[in-house]
Amino acid sequence: MNKLLISIVGATGIGKTALSIKLANHYNCDIISCDSRQFYKEMTIGTAVPSEEELNAANHHFIQNRSITEDYNVGQFEKEALQKIDELFLKSPIQIMVGGSGLYLDAVLKGLDYFPKVDSSIRSDLSKKMDIEGIIPLQALLKKYDPEAYDSIAIENPHRLIRALEICIGTNQKYSSFKNKPKLKRNFKSIKIGLKAEREIIYDRINKRVDIMINNGLLDEVKSLHQFKKLNALQTVGYKELFDYLEGKIS
Repeated sequence: MNKLLISIVGATGIGKTALSIKLANHYNCDIISCDSRQFYKEMTIGTAVPSEEELNAANHHFIQNRSITEDYNVGQFEKEALQKIDELFLKSPIQIMVGGSGLYLDAVLKGLDYFPKVDSSIRSDLSKKMDIEGIIPLQALLKKYDPEAYDSIAIENPHRLIRALEICIGTNQKYSSFKNKPKLKRNFKSIKIGLKAEREIIYDRINKRVDIMINNGLLDEVKSLHQFKKLNALQTVGYKELFDYLEGKIS
């Protein structure tokens, strides 16, 4: 039987975890998580890590297997995930992957885009600029250098924004020009299941989930991580806003 990787994607709170467990039990296989927020063992409540009951219902991989203090990137994940998937295919020709993070999902399915190395001082300068001036000037800078990248990447994500800018500045070429390369072929077939729901339903689920997180101690979790707030792992929705709340920047 041909090897098949089933990827489950969709908005936060739409039911990806529940479906992945049902499929894993049906096909007697494992679940590979490509949610980059859930890699870190210090981030439990704010990342909606599957419950102990859910984790016991099927074998999961890449859930809280890293520390926020580790330097971990999508390239490392691609290598480790492909190795793990190959191991799992020896036990079952069908495996499940659930996301999560589009960049990490694409890395496994298609391979990473190649970007040349650039001077690390560029990233440092851009980070300082954002600390002083905020994210909006950097967004405007990317729109000037590379309108296609501005329209296609998550410009509200500081890490991805700075990454695109450092490539533009360091190579004097558009970031998007490096992304339009032929993708790698994998030794397995893949299908993608996209879960959808009405926007009002999704927003209602997210609001309820946030209330549950707060009641479960999200603010205390964020307080315990405040000293690490500059780390890449914590540059994510939910944590950034609560860091600002703790510092009195928002109410």
